[in-house]
Amino acid sequence: MTLGLGPIGVTLDVRDGGGHLDDAVMLEKLGYSAVWIAGGQLSTLDPLRDVVRATGTIRVGSAIIPARVHPAEDVVALRRELEATDPGRLITGLGGVHGERPLRTMNEYLDRLDAADPPVPAEARILSALGPRMLELARDRAAGALTLLVNPEYTAHAREILGSEATMAVMEYVVLESDPQRARDTVRGPIGFLTQVGGYPQNLRRMGFTEDDIAGPSDRLLDDLVAWGDIDAVAARVKRHLDAGADQVVLSVQPTDPDTVPHAEWRALADALIG
Repeated sequence: MTLGLGPIGVTLDVRDGGGHLDDAVMLEKLGYSAVWIAGGQLSTLDPLRDVVRATGTIRVGSAIIPARVHPAEDVVALRRELEATDPGRLITGLGGVHGERPLRTMNEYLDRLDAADPPVPAEARILSALGPRMLELARDRAAGALTLLVNPEYTAHAREILGSEATMAVMEYVVLESDPQRARDTVRGPIGFLTQVGGYPQNLRRMGFTEDDIAGPSDRLLDDLVAWGDIDAVAARVKRHLDAGADQVVLSVQPTDPDTVPHAEWRALADALIG
C-alpha cells in the first residue's frame, strides 16, 4: 500500500495568531506535496484540522500524533470529520510510544483504529519508526514509515525492511548556510534535545555513533544527519535520500535567526527542488 506522496514535503510550525495558516497557503502555492506538523505542537489535534481547512488540496500530515497523549477515539473523530469535507487529505502519522513495550502499545492503538466505525485504515496512516521491529510494524499495519535523524545509508537499510510497496517519508533538518559552525550551531539545540529522547539514542548507536557523539551532539553527528550548505548541497542530499529509497523527503527548514519564519528559504528550496 502507498500514500502516493510527492517527493518533497515540508514541516510547518504552528504560530500564535494563526500565521501558520497563511504559511500553509504559501507552501501549497509553492508546490510542496505535503505539510507536516510536529507532534510537540499537537497538544490538541486542532492544528491539523485548521491547516486542512485553510488550504485546498495539499496533503496534511501529523509528525506525529503521540499515541500516549491522544486517545485513538480522538484520531478517529478527526479523520471522520475531515473525510466528510476534505477526503484523502489527512495523513495520520502516529508514534510517541516511548517507554515500556512500545510495540505492544502501538499494536493495541492500531487495533482500536481498526475497530472504529468507520476505521482509520492502514493505508491512511504512517508510523514513526527507526528500529527494525517498528519498521516491520509500519510495513505490516500501516502505509509505511516516517523517519527522523537518519542518513541516506539508513534510508537504504530501512527500505530493505519496508520492501518496495510501503511508503517511506524521511524528515531532514535543513540549514541554508555555508559556514560550518553557524550551520551546526543552528541545529545543535533541537537535535541535542532529540538525541536524548525515546528510541533516537539507540538508533544512533546502531548507525555507528559513539556516546560522545550523541551527548554532544558532535560535529560529526550533525554533519551526517543535517542537510546544510548552499542550495546545491541541500539538493544533493535530498537526491541521495530519494535514490536510497525515500518516497518523500520532508524538509524541516531551520533559519539561522530563530526569530524568523523561513519564507525565503522555502521559496528558494521550492525553486530548486520542485521547479
